[in-house]
Amino acid sequence: MDESHIDAVSALRVRSWQSAYRGIIPQSHLDGMTAAEDARRRRAWFASSRDQVVDLVAVDGHGDTVSGWICFGSYRGETDAQAPGEVYALYVDPARTGRGIGRDLLDSAHHHAAAHRFSTMQLWVLRDNTRAREFYAAAGYVADGAVEVDMYGETAVSELRYRRPLMSR
Repeated sequence: MDESHIDAVSALRVRSWQSAYRGIIPQSHLDGMTAAEDARRRRAWFASSRDQVVDLVAVDGHGDTVSGWICFGSYRGETDAQAPGEVYALYVDPARTGRGIGRDLLDSAHHHAAAHRFSTMQLWVLRDNTRAREFYAAAGYVADGAVEVDMYGETAVSELRYRRPLMSR
């Protein structure tokens, strides 16, 4: 991904949150999300993490519409050579889920991560996001018992850590 994709990725991310997290994240938070604000934060993140993070996008057959995005790198910014990798984000256009786009992006991330020293990948998924949990389980990820709680106003939302070994290349 290059910087030219940021606006499209941000719009995709906001649409995905508003679709996938309805009933999990407070609606007031989802309604308050904007692609413009997300793009502002994403540009800052992109500039500061360019050498530590890999962003891949899936585009439609014409190459002009972003249909999916995955972002990954070292687990929570670890620099230790033995640290696992982490999928920070994976989103697919809600109108295109179920078409293999997410699976293709995840497979690409696994191949890239294995080629660049990671033997394990980890990720965090919302406990109540059943569809995502099933998706990651089908891709070989297993919950390892770690739990984080994020607060959205007065609402506590639990995330579970999943992990998966990678094949060495």
